[in-house]
Amino acid sequence: MSSDTLAKAPAPEIPENAASLRIVPQRRLGQWTAAVAVLVLLALALLSVLRNDAFQWDVVAEYFTTAAVLRGLWLTLWLTAVVMVLGFVLGALLASARLSANPVLRSVSWGYVWLFRSIPILVQLLLWFNIGALYPRVFGVRTVDLLGPVTVAVIGLTLHEAAYAAEVVRGGILSVDRGQIEAAQALGLSRWRRWWRIVLPQAMRSIVPPAGNMLIGTLKGTSIVSVIAVQDLLYSVQLVYHRTYQVIQLLIVATVWYTLVTSVLGVGQYYVERYYARGSERAR
Repeated sequence: MSSDTLAKAPAPEIPENAASLRIVPQRRLGQWTAAVAVLVLLALALLSVLRNDAFQWDVVAEYFTTAAVLRGLWLTLWLTAVVMVLGFVLGALLASARLSANPVLRSVSWGYVWLFRSIPILVQLLLWFNIGALYPRVFGVRTVDLLGPVTVAVIGLTLHEAAYAAEVVRGGILSVDRGQIEAAQALGLSRWRRWWRIVLPQAMRSIVPPAGNMLIGTLKGTSIVSVIAVQDLLYSVQLVYHRTYQVIQLLIVATVWYTLVTSVLGVGQYYVERYYARGSERAR
């Protein structure tokens, strides 16, 4: 169709009551029906939990803040914090080695990540716990005296988390555009200032989300140290229910504490992510 024909085409007629017309959203009956059904099912499930006398909520409340449970909770929080700090320090070193121009450092870093991601964490803990069978003495000290259960837990969990932290840090660094680093070099910034002022703030946008997930995963993963008699939260409630035989009630105590702590960590992760996303939001 030529431009002359388009020019001569009559304009569409606009109804006189166009100003009074309003757009009515499409009714989605299926979505609302599904939403109501899900809410009803959730309400029924909640009522069944609250009204079931077998849960013995009074027993749960009785043991929720006992000294044994709180000591176990404190050890769980302490172990999580120590493992995350040491794991990310070692992971950052491994990531730097993986990004190095030195082929030996790259190979060693890759081999470490491959090895510790391949072995299940339970197997690693048991190996470290029984390391005395291979090395009875270290620096003239009996291994059994040198490596107690808590030390073994810290070593095993740290080495395991470092392998994953290395990949998280490496991925965050690689997410920074190479042009940013070249521009900083052109401005004459030192290597330290380039990393601290240019690379790290941008890399944190990619590092924080998986790091937050690792933190929550580590908190829950510390429960595995109960197999080597570390008195964390799970082991503490196990000691109680082995004496009282109230297994379900004590497991609910541990479940509620884990849920509360992970919820607090999730809120903290949200605000940290929002803090480091400020630059990208302004760019949009």
